Amino acid sequence: MIRNFKRRSIQFLFSALLLIGISACNKDISLSLDNSRDESIGLVPIDTFQVNTSTYLLDDVPTSGTGMILAGKISNTTTGSVLSTSYMRMAIDNIIAGSIPTAAKYDSITFVLKPNKYFYGDTTKTQTLSVHQLTQQITLKEVNTGSGTNELPYYVNGAAVYNNQKFNYEPTALGSLSFKPFVKKLDSIAIRLNDNLGNTLFSYIKDGHGNIASNDNFNEYFKGIALVPGNNNTAMIGFKDTVSMQVHYNYINDEGFKVNKSTSFNLGNKAYQFNNVEADRTGTAFNTLSVTNPELKSSATNGDVFLEGSTGAVVKLTFPTLLDLVNDPTVAINKVELVIETENKYRNSFFIPPARVVLMIANAGGNPVSIITTPVFLQQQGQQDPVQYGFLAGGDEFGANAKYTFNMIEYVNNIKKDSYFNTSLFLSVPQSSLFATTDRLIIAKDANNKPRIKLNILYTKF
Repeated sequence: MIRNFKRRSIQFLFSALLLIGISACNKDISLSLDNSRDESIGLVPIDTFQVNTSTYLLDDVPTSGTGMILAGKISNTTTGSVLSTSYMRMAIDNIIAGSIPTAAKYDSITFVLKPNKYFYGDTTKTQTLSVHQLTQQITLKEVNTGSGTNELPYYVNGAAVYNNQKFNYEPTALGSLSFKPFVKKLDSIAIRLNDNLGNTLFSYIKDGHGNIASNDNFNEYFKGIALVPGNNNTAMIGFKDTVSMQVHYNYINDEGFKVNKSTSFNLGNKAYQFNNVEADRTGTAFNTLSVTNPELKSSATNGDVFLEGSTGAVVKLTFPTLLDLVNDPTVAINKVELVIETENKYRNSFFIPPARVVLMIANAGGNPVSIITTPVFLQQQGQQDPVQYGFLAGGDEFGANAKYTFNMIEYVNNIKKDSYFNTSLFLSVPQSSLFATTDRLIIAKDANNKPRIKLNILYTKF
């Protein structure tokens, strides 16, 4: 018993002296005793490594064929405003020339959209949408396959239309609608269009005009629609890609009753429906962010960094001292976590943070070439999705920040490979949101105006 008492006393004294010595050092590091070994005491430090952060702007974000018609405008004092105009082709679909009775009379034409329940921003205010007729054909853009630093982003796999493309349209709207977007209750909205267009299409169908003989003929005559938000809008509204342009008419049937009917031009080839998304950062610390000046370090923006869907804004992360630790032969790394914080106040605002985020691996040219995956051992334990997500968690009304956490053990084990040389990480919304929403995340800052992003490593020093 005396022997056991002495052993415990020595261990306690050693621990106390160790903690006193560590507390005298000015380092963000904590130590704990590892009692899992029988023969010796192993020190397992939890070290927080330096993370350099920037806001980075991706070039050429494809927004076509996503199934999301996105129209609206949002603004905030930190990152500026974002405006989305949606472009699309229309098609004759099942319209049959000469199918309208000879005695039928034209009534009206409407453009009908169905909300898909996505919204972002202040939907308590009146929003305005206008329908304009295109004067220029929508065309897909081919991106040439590159190599090295010019390697294509992993998410680009063919011709598409991108967020920064525009096509000309008539300055005078075919029709406009102002409405309160009760998107969770609203089944559809109908925008009354110009009767000159309605009468023309009615006559074409009734007479079997050549302009509606085929989709190619119709697209040559009617090049498409631009759905344009009002400049005073305060929200982004998502719509299903099942829009229709309905020509309404009536006639008296054989029984002497008035019959109201309609025929519809529906959305054409979905590959040609896309959202042009423009950001205006005037008056903010991000005023100079552009495709020609794609990176702004956090030190140049008062510590603010952010990511945003559809505009291509991501948070760039680099770890300048990490490779030194990885290459240290006296170190065994046990656990690595990347923790990103956002202020909890955003969870109760019009601009709620995304429910999940991802990490892309970018080459030296700033092109995302792969994505951080779920560690293999976790996949073997039943986590089916190979893409690793950081899920929004925590935060409370007392001021605690919400957090996203990533398991980075495989990434750290891989950074010694040649393929990881001079790479960085891009924190982003998931691919589906990057191409089709304006979800935004502003990273929290500490008292020194530095982003609250930490790389925590648990390792054994031999």
